[in-house]
Amino acid sequence: MQPITDEFMQQMLAKTKGYSLLLLKPGPNLNREDLQSIIWEHGRSNFRLRAEGLLSIVAPVTKESDIVGIGIFNADEATVHERMKDDPAIREEIFTYEILPIMSFPGDSLP
Repeated sequence: MQPITDEFMQQMLAKTKGYSLLLLKPGPNLNREDLQSIIWEHGRSNFRLRAEGLLSIVAPVTKESDIVGIGIFNADEATVHERMKDDPAIREEIFTYEILPIMSFPGDSLP
């Protein structure tokens, strides 16, 4: 096991960067008849945000919960709020969201 020194931790902490964590929640219109077509377009919006480099991680929650998905954005809160206005599932109130400022290390990724 590699030792983690105080110096290493200080070097890493100096590299942290601000990101935005989006918590996607069920909205009041989650039971619409055309739900699947709206969710499909929501997915297209996510792929667009990923392609633009704004949405670094997108993860639907696979268990029934008060949170239906998370996203980690390489953007500030104001930018994320502005871009979420274009999301079809947000516009149609299928989902609502909350944004929290977070810190992480550039280059982190899922295995």
